[in-house]
Amino acid sequence: MNIDVYNQAGEKKGTKALNKAVFQAEVNEGLMHQALVRQQANARYNLGKVKTRAGVRGGGRKPFRQKGTGRARQGTIRAPHMRGGGVVFGPSGIRNFSLAMPKKQRRVALFSALTVKSANKSIFALEGYEGEISTKKFSDLLSKLPVERNVLIVLSEKNRVLEKSSLNVSSVKTILASYLNISDLMKYRKICFVGDADKKIEEIFLK
Repeated sequence: MNIDVYNQAGEKKGTKALNKAVFQAEVNEGLMHQALVRQQANARYNLGKVKTRAGVRGGGRKPFRQKGTGRARQGTIRAPHMRGGGVVFGPSGIRNFSLAMPKKQRRVALFSALTVKSANKSIFALEGYEGEISTKKFSDLLSKLPVERNVLIVLSEKNRVLEKSSLNVSSVKTILASYLNISDLMKYRKICFVGDADKKIEEIFLK
């Protein structure tokens, strides 16, 4: 499997071979789905929380006397059926949404996603990016690259110039190879490897 390689001027300079073990692996859609659900669940925040009758302020005395009022007897204004009272069976704020998945399965899912991207000709490479920080120059380069809607730029190491230049471009996300994940691979149409990012992926995930 070969991908096109471009320089910083947006010119095609040649091709580059990808590792078959990573980019031509057996596709397991079930594990891809499981890994995506796991990542989304682990990123979920538990925001819902209500007070039970134990947490509502007040209600230390009876609202009114036991007999003679014609109303049903009440012991506290904190009861769930009273206005302003506690909530029954509401969210407590301690629910755990996290899911576990073995590392080997996560890597199979990652390789499956990379294989699908490479089979769809959605991966290309950039020799490098250096110079001054400029959103305009980066946007000009982006218009010359085979990017249709959005692109995930994978870096082998931190590149402050590229990261800062692309920060205000909504259709672009930069990520280190060590943080490559199933969610970003499924979200972005095109994947761009900068420098030796593909070699870094092999080094990290083929251990």
